[in-house]
Amino acid sequence: MEDILSRAKKAAEEENEAMKTCYFCQGKVVNKRIRHVHHWGDEIVIFENAPAEVCTQCGEVYLSPEMLEMMDKVTLERTPPDKSIAVPVFSLP
Repeated sequence: MEDILSRAKKAAEEENEAMKTCYFCQGKVVNKRIRHVHHWGDEIVIFENAPAEVCTQCGEVYLSPEMLEMMDKVTLERTPPDKSIAVPVFSLP
């Protein structure tokens, strides 16, 4: 997993130069660490401190393909999480 994470970090750094404006609103895009909610079938997995590029104007989040690959791998391999939380679910009428 460390190899994938190091590739994801390197790719994010390289993409930093390429991604300066938001595709949707042309706002400024900056590097940030975010909490990402990852949907996998009926499961929800939360990744904290994920490197991403985020538009300062509209909030659009861009994750590198390597980061998404790492998240899929962690989820698929059922890597033990750092912690677990309970999430309330509400059905709306």
